[in-house]
Amino acid sequence: MSTAAISRDTLHLSLKQVVEMAKDNSIAAKQAATTRETKYWQWRTFRSNYQPQLSLSGNLPGYTKTSTPVVQPDGTILFQPIHYDNSALNLNFSQTITATGATIYGTTQLQRFDDFNRNSVLYNGVPYAIGFTQPLGQFNALKWDKKIQPLLYNESIQAYIEAQETISIKVTGYFFDLLLAQVNLETATASLANTQKILKVANLKFELGKVSKNEILQLQLELLNAKKGVGTATRDVEIATLNLRSYTGQEGDAKIVLVMPEIISQMTVSADRVLTEAFANRSDAIAFVRKIAEAKRDVALARGQTGLTATLMANVGTSNSSSDIPGIYRSPQNQQLLQLQFSIPLLDWGRSKAKIKTAEANQKFTEYSVDQDKQTFKQQIVTRVSLFNVMKEQLAYTAEADSIASEKYKIARDRYLLGDLSITDLGIASQENDQAKRDYVQSLRDFWSAYYQLRYLSLYDFERNQKITYK
Repeated sequence: MSTAAISRDTLHLSLKQVVEMAKDNSIAAKQAATTRETKYWQWRTFRSNYQPQLSLSGNLPGYTKTSTPVVQPDGTILFQPIHYDNSALNLNFSQTITATGATIYGTTQLQRFDDFNRNSVLYNGVPYAIGFTQPLGQFNALKWDKKIQPLLYNESIQAYIEAQETISIKVTGYFFDLLLAQVNLETATASLANTQKILKVANLKFELGKVSKNEILQLQLELLNAKKGVGTATRDVEIATLNLRSYTGQEGDAKIVLVMPEIISQMTVSADRVLTEAFANRSDAIAFVRKIAEAKRDVALARGQTGLTATLMANVGTSNSSSDIPGIYRSPQNQQLLQLQFSIPLLDWGRSKAKIKTAEANQKFTEYSVDQDKQTFKQQIVTRVSLFNVMKEQLAYTAEADSIASEKYKIARDRYLLGDLSITDLGIASQENDQAKRDYVQSLRDFWSAYYQLRYLSLYDFERNQKITYK
């Protein structure tokens, strides 16, 4: 593995290496990549709506052999046999106009009719025709999609980055679960070794009458507890290792040894900076704009579906019929079409007005909801920045406490061996030393969790002072 130092069958991994493994191999990373790809192709589909379209359609063949009812002059019906092939080809070109919602088009058509009962062939065709359709007073979906779809696509891009940062937060938890388990195992193993050493010395002193039987029993009890502690810690390491492997997609059975993360002491973070980056980068910030645009679109839709609606259609071209294909293109006849379709509600009992007012009320509600979401968004960031700075201070304190507790335990152990300290005081020093180590790991966990939360909230790398991007 390129990101890990390999020593025989042991992997030594840092927090950043574990995070990169999860981003590369985890199921969550693959799901995020698949979602991003889906959104990309949805974006490509949207963009294609504004490009010229060319299509070929037709019926090849259009064969029919049956009987059909024919109404006679006296009103009776006779069933006449029919046997023909009616084949057609149509080549169509179209282009939408976003500003007005119109569609311009061109077409050429060729039709062949074979009457097998009469052994005749007839061709009909449209050498060319051009035209347009223009909605009047209607909702322009193209115009609104051009405003909203880019927001949705940009939102999906930032959502993918957020998904990657969410993986960082998740795997950080698994990392420290294993790190704490390994620290507990290391502490339990050291405690067992120290207890065995102290019990050995105490037995010699007991033979000389310098310690009591009760003290020997106390040490024997502590030895049993230390052995149980090693067993429990070993089980916890195995479980935490399995969880980490499963989430990061790391295969193999090599032993994993985690490296204690360092403190980013030189990094300073202000709430104003995080807020600025968050509103520039987060998908939530884009969603605020998108939701209001969608609400305005719904109002335009309600207005476009009520009142006068009309569609203007125009078409010019040529057409002809002939017994052969070349004849269609010889002296074709002109064809023209101009048509205005309209609809005016004369009595709808206030339905149109109600639709518009409902959409306008929903727009106001959306605006209020977005304002509330913005406030919650800001408060969450300010709280996280404050928490990060507190965690940074607490980490320095717990690191110093860990150092003091370790030194205190060494002194207590030496004093006990010299007979200058009771077994009770030694046990207290040992417990304080173990707790200090666990507190330090927990502080590291709180610090790095808060750090990756800031990255997620802002999509900004404060170590490198740059926006977070992924290919």
